[in-house]
Amino acid sequence: MVRLIALIISIALQVIAAIIALSFVKMTKYRLSWILLSFSFLFMAIRKIIQLWELLRGTPSFTWQMIDEWMGVFISFMIIVGVILIREIFYSLKRAETDRLKTERRVLNAIINTEENEKKRFAKELHDGLGPLLSTVKMSLSALNGKITDPAGIDILQNTNHVVNEAINTIKEISNNLSPHVLTNFGLSSAINAFTSKVNKTRALEIDFKSNMEGVRLDNDKEVVIYRAVCELINNSLIHSGASRVEIELNKHDKFITLQFSDNGRGFDTSILGTEDCKGMGLSNIDTRVKSIDGVFFIESSKGKGTNALIKIIV
Repeated sequence: MVRLIALIISIALQVIAAIIALSFVKMTKYRLSWILLSFSFLFMAIRKIIQLWELLRGTPSFTWQMIDEWMGVFISFMIIVGVILIREIFYSLKRAETDRLKTERRVLNAIINTEENEKKRFAKELHDGLGPLLSTVKMSLSALNGKITDPAGIDILQNTNHVVNEAINTIKEISNNLSPHVLTNFGLSSAINAFTSKVNKTRALEIDFKSNMEGVRLDNDKEVVIYRAVCELINNSLIHSGASRVEIELNKHDKFITLQFSDNGRGFDTSILGTEDCKGMGLSNIDTRVKSIDGVFFIESSKGKGTNALIKIIV
């Protein structure tokens, strides 16, 4: 009686397993490995049904015993072959994941390139469009010098001339920030050096920049990503960390480029990375951009101990 109950439960479970396995055949695109495993479950259920039939008859048949044994051999063979072939499914999943990552990287590169091209276009329109207009206004104001004798008029003229000069300088600065001509013409090291020198002149932050890449050029997308990352990290030190000193090292090694960044600011809890609190710091944006050029971005920080960051890119 106990054996009868065990056989019935076994048959029920194996039939359910066979049905579930067969339902996955279509999902695995009718791969032979899963078909063999699915039919293995089905034949195992049939084998148990035969055993139940023999038990109910009460008189074991030699023929049915032989069929049962050979079915066991056949099921074992299908399971072995299915397990061997199932590697194909894992290889397919791995290929699909690789293709997905490549597609994501292409999309990210396309987005970044589109952003940079739009920034270049806007910078050019500012420089070549609005710049000359303000220069013309400045020339017209200069032509008025000596023609206005009223002290109040002279003050207005001087003030207007000062405002126009400020506007021209602001446009130049905005245009350069959108699309740094130093980066385009002279490369990454020169662009970072120019940017850090500009920050040093404000005395809001002391930046020590070192590099062995003077005159070395990289692919445009890599130079842009690293440059934008440096600007973002410096901006974080200025706005969020309250740092007074920053050290940056950009070095080229045999097969990769490293950028090391550290500040003496108040630091932060790195557990907030990926949360809403971290979005204002732009760190996730740096990570996304660096990944788009097959690089890695590491950041290490703790409250009261400053922030250290590392970007590593294969060349």
